[in-house]
Amino acid sequence: MTDYDEVHPRDTAREIYRYWLTLSTRWGDNDVYGHVNNAVYFTYIDSVVNQFLIEGKALDIHNGEVIGLVVSSECQFFKPLAYPGEVNCGLRVQRIGTTSVTYDVGLYAAGDATPAAVGGFTHVYVDRLDRRPQPVPTALRRALASLI
Repeated sequence: MTDYDEVHPRDTAREIYRYWLTLSTRWGDNDVYGHVNNAVYFTYIDSVVNQFLIEGKALDIHNGEVIGLVVSSECQFFKPLAYPGEVNCGLRVQRIGTTSVTYDVGLYAAGDATPAAVGGFTHVYVDRLDRRPQPVPTALRRALASLI
């Protein structure tokens, strides 16, 4: 593996993240190489964002008129995660636009100071029925402001 400092493009100090969720890796997360498969990292990223939105009652995922759709996602990998283990998922908001929000997530093996991966995605908020972009709702904007 390449030296972490040579490939990491961003500040990843744990302190930059404002919300934390710890997830357990699962038996089925590992692939034939003995580490968490790259696709699973995106489920961790999605989980921490949506847990924050649900806990903060910032978005009604079942009945709200506005929902968030992922329009882009990315992840850079630096160290392997594996089962059994815990993943500390740190969340912050990079940008709040008129109709979109870009989230930044650091994924750390429990106790590690440097991340195993850093990724995120952009939600565009749309009307649940017609899927047309809508302004980020005020309650959501207020909750997300705490993550900047």
